[in-house]
Amino acid sequence: MENNFDINTIVRENVKQLKPYSSARDEFEDFDTADMIFLDANENPFENGVNRYPDPQQMSVKAILAKQRNVKTNQILLGNGSDEVLDLLFRAFCEPKTDNVITLPPTYGMYSVLANINAVENKEILLSEDFQPQIEKIMEVVDSNTKIIFLCSPNNPTGNSFSDESVAYLLKNFNGLVVIDEAYIDFSEKESWINEIDEYPNLVITQTLSKAYGLAGIRLGICYASAEVIAVLNKIKPPYNVNELTQKRALERLDNKAKIKYEIESIIEQRDILLKVLLNVDFVTIIYPTEANFILIKVDDANKRYDELIAKGIVIRNRTTQPLCDNCLRLTVGTEQENMKLIEVLKQL
Repeated sequence: MENNFDINTIVRENVKQLKPYSSARDEFEDFDTADMIFLDANENPFENGVNRYPDPQQMSVKAILAKQRNVKTNQILLGNGSDEVLDLLFRAFCEPKTDNVITLPPTYGMYSVLANINAVENKEILLSEDFQPQIEKIMEVVDSNTKIIFLCSPNNPTGNSFSDESVAYLLKNFNGLVVIDEAYIDFSEKESWINEIDEYPNLVITQTLSKAYGLAGIRLGICYASAEVIAVLNKIKPPYNVNELTQKRALERLDNKAKIKYEIESIIEQRDILLKVLLNVDFVTIIYPTEANFILIKVDDANKRYDELIAKGIVIRNRTTQPLCDNCLRLTVGTEQENMKLIEVLKQL
């Protein structure tokens, strides 16, 4: 079955007709502004570093990302965290009370929340017992109103990546958007699907500076897709959705590749140490394979063990309420000192 994806068939009609807001900074685009007097945007004229509106298209940040990821700047959209990017996808492509999306629990909870906020039906197809997409079941529930399939790979909370064959099958056979959330891709040996953007017009990838880049506090999410998809999202994004301080901090961090590489390697090294230690913890029954900066474990009694760790001053995530995650705890990999404390406590319990 050949994919007949046509973006015009999935963009909401009101978005097609929309004339986007044009800000003062959109209308005057000139990089040589040193001698210009800006009286166009009703800003406070007294310089303090943030008295001017930020670049609405964040071109400096996009330029460095484009170079590092080998894509074009018109294939990038930046958002106030990945959650804004995901919300924009719902608002651009899913008609409320008509369309539906498909998610694969256990997975990142915001897909479901955003579906509810946007009045879009969420068809949930559980992952298999080994946490892989059940392709046949997914394709069975696809109908003419299915606009997006969300894949989180490496997946949160399970930690594993989805098989390339499964992802490629959906990209080739589903005529809506396949959104791959790669928040944890930097901790995996797998290649990012960014390299396939030009191959698949329905491929959308979200990434973030919150995990490997250590910038959760600045809220910067990234969307990579075809120029056509990005153009649609640009029509509906708020004009100044990424503030000046976030843009500056992102540039500083992205420019420090050596430090980022060191931190990622350190986290992976510490993850491997934790995995070995967990093999000898009596109450741990299963340690799931992970390609993220966290480990999912099944224990004898998740609620009991969670409370015991809290009492010792260690906060983890209890995932026992999630599908397929009965009695499961999720441990984020900390610093060497934090992990040593965790190991010490685990041995005491």
